[in-house]
Parts: sequence; C-alpha cells; structure tokens
Amino acid sequence: MEGKIISFRRGNRTINPNHALIEAKEVKSRADVTKLIGKKIELPIKNGKIIGKIASAHGNKGTMRAIFKKAITRDMIGKKVTISD
Repeated sequence: MEGKIISFRRGNRTINPNHALIEAKEVKSRADVTKLIGKKIELPIKNGKIIGKIASAHGNKGTMRAIFKKAITRDMIGKKVTISD
C-alpha cells in the first residue's frame, strides 16, 4: 500500500521531526487505521531508505501517525511512502 507524508506531528510551538502524518487513499476511517497499527513503513531516499512504523490514528478521517527511526526533513513532505508487513 502506498501513502504520502502530509506533515510533521506538531504542537503550537514544537515540531517532532521523527513523527509524521501519513495519508493513504485506501484508508478512509479511524477503524481502517487501527488494522494497520504496528505495520512497517519505508521512505525511500538517495542512499537507501528510512524505516518507521505506524503508531496510531490522527483524527477520524484515516490519517495515520508514523514514527521514524531517523528524523525526516521538511523537503520530504509530499513524498511517497510504502506500507508493508
């Protein structure tokens, strides 16, 4: 399944560079996200890939919160990610 990074997880004054919000076309509701919690997520970069996992839902419309092992940069927003087992 493919998704897209739409933003960082953030507060009023803070940004968490390891946490990202992911949107996928196949996922429409919070119930769909709960089935994907714990799945591996891969973000391809020049020299390899950054690996993370889906941690929880973000809202009720199917947005997911992913935690990556390495911090992602702001130019990675809008890039495609792969969700696998």
